[in-house]
Amino acid sequence: MGYETIIMIVAMIAIFYFFMIRPDSKKKKKAKEMRDSLAVGDTITTIGGILGKIVSVDDDKITFETSEDRVRLQVAKWSVSTTGKATEEQPK
Repeated sequence: MGYETIIMIVAMIAIFYFFMIRPDSKKKKKAKEMRDSLAVGDTITTIGGILGKIVSVDDDKITFETSEDRVRLQVAKWSVSTTGKATEEQPK
């Protein structure tokens, strides 16, 4: 094998790392930090699209209320997709 071939292989691995692996690991780290920082009173959206307000947080579970009727759901922490206010208004 020539030096050119080795350089091309190393360059392909570097490109693969910087464009595929590194951004994915940053995204996972950011999601983990968000889930670890959840607190009572935060508004969340689950990966299934359920909106609610957190009423209790355990090590690996979250309990939240989904409506004014005080319906409570308990889900795993990993199922929370976003925090913050809902972007669309709920129909009445």
